[in-house]
Amino acid sequence: MSAQSQIPALVIDGESLSIGDVVAVARGRSKVSLLTQDVVDRMTPSANWVQDVVKKDSLTVYGVNTGFGPLATQRIGAEDTRALSYNVVVACGVGVDEPLPEDVVRAAMLIRANSLVKGFSGVRPVVVDTLIQMINAGVTPFVPAKGSVGASGDLAPLAHIAMVLCETPAGRPDDSGFAFYQSQLLPGREAMARAGIARVVLEAKEGLALTNGATVTAGMACLAAHDAWNLVRNAEVALAMSLEAMLGFTDAFDARPHKVRGHQGQQETASNVRRLVQGSELVNSLPEKIQDAYAMRCAPQVLGAVRDALRFITSTVATEINAASDNPLIFMDLERDNKAISAGNFHGEPLAFAMDFLGIVAAEVASIAERRVFRLTSPALSDGLPAMLVKNPGLNCGYMMPQYTAAALVSDNKTLAHPDSVDSIPTSANQEDHVSMATNAARHAREIIRNSETVVAIEMLSAAQALDLRPPGLRRGKGTEAAHHLIRKNVAVLEEDQSLFNEIRQVTSLVHSGEVVDTVAASAGCTTESFFE
Repeated sequence: MSAQSQIPALVIDGESLSIGDVVAVARGRSKVSLLTQDVVDRMTPSANWVQDVVKKDSLTVYGVNTGFGPLATQRIGAEDTRALSYNVVVACGVGVDEPLPEDVVRAAMLIRANSLVKGFSGVRPVVVDTLIQMINAGVTPFVPAKGSVGASGDLAPLAHIAMVLCETPAGRPDDSGFAFYQSQLLPGREAMARAGIARVVLEAKEGLALTNGATVTAGMACLAAHDAWNLVRNAEVALAMSLEAMLGFTDAFDARPHKVRGHQGQQETASNVRRLVQGSELVNSLPEKIQDAYAMRCAPQVLGAVRDALRFITSTVATEINAASDNPLIFMDLERDNKAISAGNFHGEPLAFAMDFLGIVAAEVASIAERRVFRLTSPALSDGLPAMLVKNPGLNCGYMMPQYTAAALVSDNKTLAHPDSVDSIPTSANQEDHVSMATNAARHAREIIRNSETVVAIEMLSAAQALDLRPPGLRRGKGTEAAHHLIRKNVAVLEEDQSLFNEIRQVTSLVHSGEVVDTVAASAGCTTESFFE
C-alpha cells in the first residue's frame, strides 16, 4: 500500500480548509472525500429555494432569473434559466495566454468546492461532488493565465474550469473547453469521459456560482504564501552560510537587541541564525571586526519584517479560502420571501492587497541576498576571499556572472512589485466600476518568489564556494554544515570556469522543494517547523 493511500481523504466543510490542505491536494495529489451527509444537508435548502423561485416565477432574483451585470434588468423566463446558467459559463470563457500551472488550477477547484459547500450559493451537491471527482481523477482544466480583473471574481479562469464540468445543452456547439488528463491535453468532454466522470446539466444560478469569486486568485495566493515561508527559511540558511564565509560578527544576532525592539519576526530570524551557526569557529574569528555591513548586520530586521508581513498575508489567505464569495448569497434565515442578498464578496481587494504586499516582501528577500553575493565576490569586501571566489582569478571569472544573474532578477522584481491593486479599469458598462486586479497581483507575486528563490540559491552556491576557500580545519556551524554538505552532494567546487547554468538550476530546485531547510532541520533532529521558528 502506498504512503499516499494511507492518508485519509480530505473532508471539506467550508470552514476548516487550511493552506497546508490546499498544498497537499494541489501538489501532493492528496485525495478529497465526496461530500458528507451533513454538508449535503447544509447545501440542500438554498438549492431547493432557487428551484422554487424558478418554478413559482414570482420573485426577481439576480442571476437566477435575470441577466448579469448591466443586463440585470432583463427578466428571464423559467424555461430559459438553465440556458442562462450555461450561457454565463461559456460567455466568460475568454481567457488568454499560456495555461496556469496544474497546481494552481487544482487549488482553485478545491477552494471553489469548499466555498460552495457553505450552503449560501444555491448549488446542488452534485456540482461539488463533480469538482471533487475531477480533482481525484486528475482532470485538470486548461485555464489561460490572463483575463481576470479580480471582480466579479475570477470570471474568465473559473469559466474555463466550469466549461469542462458542465454538459452542453442539446443543439448547442460543444463548448467543453480543454483539460489535461493522464498527461494529454484533450477536449473537456473527452477528458471527462475517459475519467468516467459524468458532466452536469447546470440548473439556475449554478453557472454564476461556479464563475463568481476570486477563487483562482486564492489558489495562487495559497501556493504563494506557502512558498514565501519556505523562501524566508532558505534565506536564513543562505544568510548564515554567508555570515560564516565572511567571518562575520555575531553580536548583531544576540537575542538582547532584538528583544528590546520587540518585533516577533526579527527575534525569530536572529534566533534561527544563531542556531544555524552554533559551534562555528569561522564566525567571530577576526578580533578587529566589531560590526558587519547592513546586508548581514540588519538581516534580522529585514527578514524578520518579512516574517511578520507573512503572518498578515497568511491570515488573509486562510480567511479567503473558507469564504462564501459569489453573488447573490442565499440566507434561509432571512425574514422575507426573497432570501437572496446581492453584495460584493467576489471582489478581490483583500487578496490584491495581500499579494501586492507579498510581492514587495519577497522582492526584499532577494534584494538583500544579492548584496551578500556581491560582497562574497568582491575582494575588497569579503575579508580575504579571492576575487570572484576562484583560485586563479583573471584566467577564470569564477562566480562573477551568477552575481549578474542575481542582479537581473532583483531588478526584474522591482518592476513586478509595483502594486496591481492601485489600478482599476471599469468593466461591464461601468456597472463594475472599481475592480481589484487581484489576479495580476497574485501572478506577479508568484513570479517574484520564483526569481527570489533563484537569487537565494545563487547566494547558497556562492557561500558554499567561499566556505571551501577558507582554511581547512575551522569547524562550521552544525546547520550550515548540513546545508553545505547537501549542496556539495549536488554541485562540485568550482576549480575553473564552466557554465553554472545547471548548478544554479539544481540548487534552486533544492530551495524550492524545501530540501535545504528540511535537511538542516533533520541534522538537529527537528522538524522544519520546529527548527525555524
